[in-house]
Amino acid sequence: MAYSEAEVVAGGLAHIPLIIIVFWLFKGYVFRQTGPEAGVGASSNAQKPSMSDASLSSSPPSAVGKPRKSATQAVPVNLYKPKSPFMGSVVENYSLLGDGAIGRVNHITFDLKGGDPAFKYIEGQSIGIIPAGQDANGKPHKIRLYSIASTRHGDDFAGNTISLCVRQLQYEKDGQTIDGVCSTYLCDIPKGEKVKITGPVGKEMLLPEDEDANIIMLATGTGIAPMRAYLRRMFESTERAKNGWEFKGKAWLFMGAPKTANLLYDDDFERYKANFPDNFLYTKAISREQKNSKGGRMYIQDRVLENAAEIFGLIENPKTHIYLCGLKGMEPGIDEAMAKAASEKGINWSELRPQLKKAGRWHVETY
Repeated sequence: MAYSEAEVVAGGLAHIPLIIIVFWLFKGYVFRQTGPEAGVGASSNAQKPSMSDASLSSSPPSAVGKPRKSATQAVPVNLYKPKSPFMGSVVENYSLLGDGAIGRVNHITFDLKGGDPAFKYIEGQSIGIIPAGQDANGKPHKIRLYSIASTRHGDDFAGNTISLCVRQLQYEKDGQTIDGVCSTYLCDIPKGEKVKITGPVGKEMLLPEDEDANIIMLATGTGIAPMRAYLRRMFESTERAKNGWEFKGKAWLFMGAPKTANLLYDDDFERYKANFPDNFLYTKAISREQKNSKGGRMYIQDRVLENAAEIFGLIENPKTHIYLCGLKGMEPGIDEAMAKAASEKGINWSELRPQLKKAGRWHVETY
């Protein structure tokens, strides 16, 4: 059958509405199959799952659990850099050691008021310190990183300060005692002095958001700095009132020191232990005063072995996190102790540790 040109055009026009309907039906189907992540129909204002939805999801019944992410959106990083550091005033600087202690360790607090942007940080982060003066080549000293020893609210509980726990580094070279540049600068710095501060940095040592998480802490010397921040957040009454976050799990601190006089913040920890006996355990390893089961010096790894059953009983809970901080030399001993403790429960530590790391439950910061 032959059609005129006018009939052909009219017929084509009559099908346009049908073609449009089919097009939109097909587009809707593709969008439902791919979603905004594929770029089809995505909007810059499209709503995404919140971090809290992801981080507070229920844990699997395994001993390791799926990787848990901290609320990294709320983690401030590199607010101040070396070329434009924050100038913080020293509020206080005092010794943390008792009579007869070995070495020199100070608690140093800086005023953070007046920053633009405001200097914010959270527990588990570090800051950089640029010592005043110049090195032997006439250049500015390099930045040294220090773990933060205070909570986000500061020691003044008003969010205006930040604190460090600093040991003066000393070592022998060619028969002479050499003092560490930055650590000596900080231990000697007087009240009111201005200090160049950078950061904050770090996401490795952050606490989980779960209020009922279990926190195992292994620290030696000034490695106690982040642990002090954690424990203040958990157990200081003023902190608990300000947080909107109430710790309900178990915290266990293993603290290593050469002498009782070298135990840092010991009075505070003993107070937490007395006030929160169901939530806080405090185990000390004092190497020059205590003996291990073999009659040798008591180190933190010996305490781990003594408490192997309880430690791995906690590790079996997917909400348990382990934090290790201190001198790098402590890592092999801790690793060996954990391997022995794990073997007693029929667990291969060399396989379990990377699984805990992947799940975000094994946190290490050594220097």
